[in-house]
Amino acid sequence: MNLICLKSKNFNKTKRKSRNIRFLVIHYTGMQSMRASIKRLMSTKHKVSCHYLISRKGEIYQLVKDNHIAWHAGKSKWGKIKNLNSSSIGIELENRGHQFGYQKFSKKQINLLIKLCHKLKSKYRIKNHFILGHSDIAPLRKFDPGEKFPWQKFGKKKIGVWPNLKKNKFKLKKNSIKNLRNLFFNNLHKIGYRYFNKNKSLKTDRLVIKAFQRRFRQKKIDGLIDLECIKISANLAKKF
Repeated sequence: MNLICLKSKNFNKTKRKSRNIRFLVIHYTGMQSMRASIKRLMSTKHKVSCHYLISRKGEIYQLVKDNHIAWHAGKSKWGKIKNLNSSSIGIELENRGHQFGYQKFSKKQINLLIKLCHKLKSKYRIKNHFILGHSDIAPLRKFDPGEKFPWQKFGKKKIGVWPNLKKNKFKLKKNSIKNLRNLFFNNLHKIGYRYFNKNKSLKTDRLVIKAFQRRFRQKKIDGLIDLECIKISANLAKKF
């Protein structure tokens, strides 16, 4: 795998041990060009970075070495883990994002990302359920990599998780219909999502629901809990 090495200064100077690398977090750049993306990730003013950046043309850049903590995740949670920068590798994909005209990811990008994920997953023994999108760990403020990212394809390649509803024998109990919200968010809590109260509705619930839908129900992102969302979340909760 050919890497174009750049040296961003936006990382913690203290090195971390390989065993502390537990997550892969996938992002999109959300900027209008590759040039602008590199400039931002190298800027000491903006103080953001990542370990790897993959262009739409299929070029892969390394900006921060794996054993350093890059500044890509920000305020974040997954399960009992907070502030995932310290325990993750961040991978950015060139894409204008929702703000500037969200694009389908290129085949070259995706194929290269699959190879990179397999390499990192094997090297650091990263579990599939710890391969995540930025919106999974920061659902109240992030959309990336978004609903056009092919999570299902990655699941087939044994990268990340994907529900298998064909073998799902899920049945909703009659007395559970009134408690769809609690049932859904209990499932999300088992999966690893945070930033909600399992028993109490919050104004930000829709953002968490949409983050889940962008990952696992990409054809319909409405922020509403329906039976399909319940089935998907129940199937995934069994995997954890």
